[in-house]
Amino acid sequence: MDSLMLTEMTIVVILLVVSLVATLVRYIRIPYTVALVLAGFALTVQREWHLTLTHELVLALFLPPLVFEAAFHLQVRDLMENAAAILTLAVVGVTLSAVIVGTILVGANVLSLPLAILFGALISATDPVSVTATFKALGAPRSLSALLEGESLFNDGTAIVLFQIATFLVLEGALRPLDGVWAFVRIAGGGILVGLLLGYIVANIIRHIDDYLIETTLTTVLAYGAYLAAEHFHVSGVLAVVMAGLVNGNIGPRTMSPTSRIVIFNFWEYVAFLANSFVFLLIGMNVHIEEMLANLNAIIIAIFAVLTARAIAVYGLSLLLRPLRRSPPAAYQHILFWGGLRGAVSLALALSLVESGIPHERQLLAMTFGVVLFTLLVQGTTIPLILRGVGLTRRSTLSLRYERLQGQLLALRAARQHLEKMHREGILIPQAWNTVVAELNEREEDVVREIDELLEKHPELREHIVHLARVEALRAQRAALLTFLQEGLLSEDVVHALIAEIDAQLDMLTLLDSGPSESEPEPETAEEVAEPIREEEKPAPEPPSGPEDSPEEPPQEDYP
Repeated sequence: MDSLMLTEMTIVVILLVVSLVATLVRYIRIPYTVALVLAGFALTVQREWHLTLTHELVLALFLPPLVFEAAFHLQVRDLMENAAAILTLAVVGVTLSAVIVGTILVGANVLSLPLAILFGALISATDPVSVTATFKALGAPRSLSALLEGESLFNDGTAIVLFQIATFLVLEGALRPLDGVWAFVRIAGGGILVGLLLGYIVANIIRHIDDYLIETTLTTVLAYGAYLAAEHFHVSGVLAVVMAGLVNGNIGPRTMSPTSRIVIFNFWEYVAFLANSFVFLLIGMNVHIEEMLANLNAIIIAIFAVLTARAIAVYGLSLLLRPLRRSPPAAYQHILFWGGLRGAVSLALALSLVESGIPHERQLLAMTFGVVLFTLLVQGTTIPLILRGVGLTRRSTLSLRYERLQGQLLALRAARQHLEKMHREGILIPQAWNTVVAELNEREEDVVREIDELLEKHPELREHIVHLARVEALRAQRAALLTFLQEGLLSEDVVHALIAEIDAQLDMLTLLDSGPSESEPEPETAEEVAEPIREEEKPAPEPPSGPEDSPEEPPQEDYP
């Protein structure tokens, strides 16, 4: 069998395994990514189908769509609200972690100082894929997901820049501090500028196109093109993709048709699913047990160093942010610490050391595999217990029932607004408009009646919704004050004083809120909640809606 046919067969087998694992994890209580690693490890017993995990494969092929998809769905509002914590953890935290890991490894006589700093840099990038999937299943607060994903997006770029500087230090034997700072600013800043420019250009091109195939193709070109352009200019390709995804995801969808939005969102969800599946399956397929056993002591010390550095970075930097009132809540800090998993970026950087002239590269690779496997298999499987322990799984059956009704109501109203626009523009004939809008109004009345009955039966749910509305109102006031300050309408002293009052009210509301509760046991996953819903009579499909057609999304629990 020639190499092309063998490669094609290998990819088909991997896709089949991915599908089987994705189906299997619906019935077993382990994260999907962990199951993929175990499946990949099981595949190592055969020799016919095998793909080698390489530095280029991860960084150039798999990482751009993963980073772009995450950034594309990240709202700038969520990012700005958590900006202080995200940037502190992603820049200062990664640098601090690299130094702490290196110091511990040198103190334990595992590596020399330059190699220890190099390992600290490559192992400091976090991968939240497993954790965020758990968040969705257990209904963790949106702000926690935004904080963890935002930190991961930016600390990937920071870690890669630090890794490049540390590699130069190892190879050249010396590096002046100012040179290192300038290299960091140039590589990171250049990547951000490239991403901003390309993202804005593509977003404006999409604004003038109404063809979902072309729009989807342009976003694909942007994801890979931003990475390639940045790498061509020797700046951070990862940060370029992050900024391109943020800009395009927050500007582009506003002018897209509903069909384009649905197609593009589904396309990137599928691409991210494939890329994640391949990466974690290949991790399992490329584990070298002999090398890991030979470096077991170094791996154990590296795991201890990584956990220690992560704890100091999360808790220590959160303590420094407290006077600015931008520190994450204590419960969030516990999740950020234990949810700091390592994955594709760390392995890609470690793989780039093979045959690079760096001494002890096989030991560094074995240590990286050991840390990644520990974080995935141990931390990744126990994060649900931590979430429940700190009380961040509030998505009861009652809350999901209300959310489902509210989703139906929003979809119906968005559909009516969309048809009304078509009717005003003469696209929809009056007979069709009158008939369909009457059906939508009738269905909306039914849903409103169901919501009223649910809130009447469960007053604690009504109080919780009112609480969330109060929180959203305070957040809107806070955002407005910052806008007034930027526009020069209010002085800095007055704005800071008013914001302090609003923050105090938000803290008080956080303490008072306990969330809706009910006597029935809380479901373990969102799938368990969905079962009784599937048995009910399902409403007729509504026309798709988009951000410009939809009412403002309901307030969600967040920290200020």
